[in-house]
Amino acid sequence: MPPLPDTLGLLKSIPSPDTSLERTLREQQALLDNAGVGIVFLRQRMVVRCNQRYAEIFGYETHQSLVGEKSDAFHPDRAAFRALGRAAYPVLAAGQPYRVERLMRRRCGTLFWARLTGSLLNPEDTAEGSIWIIDDIDDQRQAQEQLDAAVWEKQVLFDHAMVGIVFLRDRRLTRCNNHFELMLGYEPGELQGCLSRRWYTNDADWEDVGQRSQGPLSQGLAFAAELKLCKKDGSIVVCEVRSKAIDPSQPNNGSVWITMDITERQQAQAALQHMHHELERVVQQRTHELSETVENLHQEIHNRRQDQERIYWLAHYDPLTGLPNRTLLAERSRDAIAAAQRSHTPLAVIFLDLDHFKHINDSLGHRVGDALLVAIANRLRALVRENDTVCRLGGDEFILLLPGANANGAARVANKLLEASRRAYQIDTHELTMAPSMGIALFPDDGVDFDTLSQCADVAMYRSKLDGRNTYRFFTPQMQAQSLRALLLENALRRALERGQFSLVYQPQFCIASGEIRSVEALLRWSHPELGNISPAEFIPIAEDCGQILPIGEWVLRTALAQLKSWRAQGMVLETMAVNLSAVQFRQPQLPELITQILTDIGLAPDSLELELTEGVAVEDPRAAIATMDQLHACGVRLAIDDFGTGYSSLSQLKRFPIYKLKIDQSFVRDLGEDADDRAIVSAIIRMAQAMGLHTTAEGVETQEQMNFLHEQGCSDVQGYLCGRPIPAEQMHSLLMHQRTESTLFT
Repeated sequence: MPPLPDTLGLLKSIPSPDTSLERTLREQQALLDNAGVGIVFLRQRMVVRCNQRYAEIFGYETHQSLVGEKSDAFHPDRAAFRALGRAAYPVLAAGQPYRVERLMRRRCGTLFWARLTGSLLNPEDTAEGSIWIIDDIDDQRQAQEQLDAAVWEKQVLFDHAMVGIVFLRDRRLTRCNNHFELMLGYEPGELQGCLSRRWYTNDADWEDVGQRSQGPLSQGLAFAAELKLCKKDGSIVVCEVRSKAIDPSQPNNGSVWITMDITERQQAQAALQHMHHELERVVQQRTHELSETVENLHQEIHNRRQDQERIYWLAHYDPLTGLPNRTLLAERSRDAIAAAQRSHTPLAVIFLDLDHFKHINDSLGHRVGDALLVAIANRLRALVRENDTVCRLGGDEFILLLPGANANGAARVANKLLEASRRAYQIDTHELTMAPSMGIALFPDDGVDFDTLSQCADVAMYRSKLDGRNTYRFFTPQMQAQSLRALLLENALRRALERGQFSLVYQPQFCIASGEIRSVEALLRWSHPELGNISPAEFIPIAEDCGQILPIGEWVLRTALAQLKSWRAQGMVLETMAVNLSAVQFRQPQLPELITQILTDIGLAPDSLELELTEGVAVEDPRAAIATMDQLHACGVRLAIDDFGTGYSSLSQLKRFPIYKLKIDQSFVRDLGEDADDRAIVSAIIRMAQAMGLHTTAEGVETQEQMNFLHEQGCSDVQGYLCGRPIPAEQMHSLLMHQRTESTLFT
């Protein structure tokens, strides 16, 4: 159908004031104005006309203000708008209405759920436009989600109740939970549809229960009794039974029965009664034993009191470390915040997370990890005041509640924790060092309730991890935005690999003696269609934390080695392809097998690959590091220590590492021309490497003066902007081709 013309204009052009056309147009306008749903006419993705309800739904004052508005403005984004077009077009073109429920966007930017119905005015000519009817169903969707949650909670309660639950209709089982089947020894579903007679010992008992329960159930009252029920194997179980009609006015709806196995309780009661009789007999016969009996009773009372105290302790304290748990922390935080509000005193919350604690469990086992957590908890407890609270949230996360502490006080506590973390823990034969990352939130600046304060402290803790770990940060409003940025990047990372957003660039490594490119280092780059180019320094830590570094790292290895094989097939002479290995990849138990499989798949010799490990990765757990290095070395893969000199490795550890090369960190190379200390350090590293038979590569070489000094000291290779920036594979191909025609790249 063609678009409806402007009603007012047509009325002016019609000489007769009461023609049928005029009435039709008035009726049509009244229909549009009074429709309970939004109606819009679109042509070429622009609003031609709409009713007032449509304008109200999207937050506009008048429907006239929407005329000429682009229709993509009503969708969350252009991708959603295009997706709707792709889905709706085949249906509309076939002359059928298209119906869908989806998220739409109001003028203010908020999203809401809407039901859309669209039709082409003329399927033979789509240029005539379309008409869409929209209904705001946001409240309905929220209500449905709440209903679904309630149904789910009811089902969980039914499935996990510690009593048997049975639904009967005409004394036949229509539904029961797993606990009832287990209690009677039946397999799941085996009792479905059975008469309740099946779990009674005889017909008389079954009939008796039916007669006794009929009256109360029909009156809407509960029926309660202790019954002997028969298990599948014939044994007897005594149950406490309670029943009630689902709807007394509708007997056909049946009844629900709750059963609890009290066999052991009855046996205990019988035993207790027997003991009581025996006690009376003993009292009558031997009155001198009365004092002993009384003492036993007192002991039982004492034991019960201890049991109650134990139950309270389990409900309020962490069973592993003995620290307060979330429940007790919530109680103390409410009291502390209320006291701070009354007295106008400060209060601080410290969120503490142990850096790389998971590696302890993965490499040494949970027994060592639990023992380490106990030792850490004891140290934390010893470092705070008596009125402070140290809580273990779970895993390796702790919260410290510090009443009366301002920013300076919280900083003092955090520095004490950092200082204490430098002392090693002796767990069995292992000497372990565990550093914390901490975030601090202050009352009332960062929040006036504990949930807000702990959330802010958590955000600040995450910031301390991004800033290098083993430190603390105070919460700032900017951190919230940075936290959202990190979450955005984490979500984008999960799809970046499959969407082909990663690429590799290659930086040459030159042999100083020959001036030739001896190897290249593969460097990862991420270009997001909306976020742009994202620095590896920003996304690599996030990838490590969320686990995406493993598939990304495998892709880097396969892509870089495949490129090396391609260059060699074209006659390029390259000894190795250098690839950085993150800490998470290095601790992967299957790393040696994965590397071997990739080399086999691509068809390269193991010594074609040079894995670069940071010094910190190698020394954090030397035993595990040496075991993994030995496996890689046995496979023939070359190993290099990257950023050497920035960690804390000892020579005794270094000599045990089966490494091929040391890469001198660019922080030492940068000031070789001005800093005598840097020259001494670089010279010492080169001499040490030569004495150990290792190659050396200096990173960040940017000046000829740096090059000359490194040459004089006997450095093997150099890498940096003086020799070549990281470039795509095509440009590296041209550089390698040029090298084939030149005897040297240095003059």
